[in-house]
Amino acid sequence: MLALALIAAWSSFAAAQEPGATSGETDAARAQRERIEKLDADMKGSAAEQARLQQEIAALRGDRAKLTSALIDTAVRVREVEEKLDASEQRLVILGREAQDIRESLDARRSTLAEVLGGLVRLGRLPPPALLVRPDDALDSVRSAMLLGAVLPELRAETDLLAVELAAQERVRRETASARDALAELKLSLAEERRRTSALIEERQASLAAGEAALAEEKARAELLAAEAGNVRELMARMETEIKAAREAAEAARAAIAKENQGPADKLAALSNPGRLTPGIPFEEAKGLLHQPAGGTVLKQFGTPDAYGGAEKGTSFGTRLQAQVSAPSDGWVVYAGPFRSYGQLLIINAGGGYHILLAGMDKITVGLGQFVLAGEPVAVMGNGPQLVSSVGLGTAQPILYVEFRKDGNSIDPTPWWATSESEKVRG
Repeated sequence: MLALALIAAWSSFAAAQEPGATSGETDAARAQRERIEKLDADMKGSAAEQARLQQEIAALRGDRAKLTSALIDTAVRVREVEEKLDASEQRLVILGREAQDIRESLDARRSTLAEVLGGLVRLGRLPPPALLVRPDDALDSVRSAMLLGAVLPELRAETDLLAVELAAQERVRRETASARDALAELKLSLAEERRRTSALIEERQASLAAGEAALAEEKARAELLAAEAGNVRELMARMETEIKAAREAAEAARAAIAKENQGPADKLAALSNPGRLTPGIPFEEAKGLLHQPAGGTVLKQFGTPDAYGGAEKGTSFGTRLQAQVSAPSDGWVVYAGPFRSYGQLLIINAGGGYHILLAGMDKITVGLGQFVLAGEPVAVMGNGPQLVSSVGLGTAQPILYVEFRKDGNSIDPTPWWATSESEKVRG
């Protein structure tokens, strides 16, 4: 029985090391591949989905509050799917490492197990003679029994260990297949949410295009100022004095006075109103409430040494490819476009002398003078670093740079970030 168990275990191990060795395994692999290919094809979007999106946009047309609320809700779902994708990809990496460890362990004992298996087979083919025939036969039987008594415990231990590792290998294989299916489903979901976001953004921008001709001139003037400005502080100062849309936004920020003695219920109601045209609460009071603009890992914190002997003036996040970027807080857009080593730069006037700088994006989806709500999509990351300063960070993933300023001076954004999901500000 022990020999049969070991032979069966070894045969399973040998088959597992040869892809396509069994028809069942080949069929399973083919079925999974076809499923993933189908999901990839579905990601392009169906005519039914396009029609549904058009109906939804038509229902929201002309209602700014509903449109903004739909945008923020979609942005929340996109962030959730992106986070699940990160977790699923990390799970696949862990499973891959576990499978590699099991293969290496089995390979390391391949020769030992083969020798033991060979000995058992030989004993099976040449069983010891009957005990009560001749004295020399009895002696041979005793010797064989002694040999088996010494060898069998070791064989049983090896068989048990092999069975455990083969079971672990099969478990990892099943979990890997399940994780890959889940990953494909998440990618499909993310593609759908991104298409919805794009459609909503197009409708939002179309509704703001009444003064499109004048705004085009403003953008051209802003690009000229950006080329002339020596630094961000100078750029902000000139934009808010020389460009009409940015100047009006800055004036609106200064004129936005929060209600005095506003209680928690009043603040919650203000933040829950998607039709608001001024910040729900003063930026100073939003400490510990703001949502980070994109999911990802922190690569550089505010105040850490930079590559030039100074200190970082903002925080750098490593994000997913084409990750969505949302406004951290309510505010007015006073600059949106390329600027020197920042790449695509977005500046939001949050009121009270505070400005939020976002840089490193591939595409900005809001325009000059526009009022945006916390959590509203404002940009999209690219497929790699856009910042000149990202060279020293040693990563190929997109990098989002976030900087908070008060009266023109950089400040630490850490106190503003929410410490729990329930505390995050959204529209």
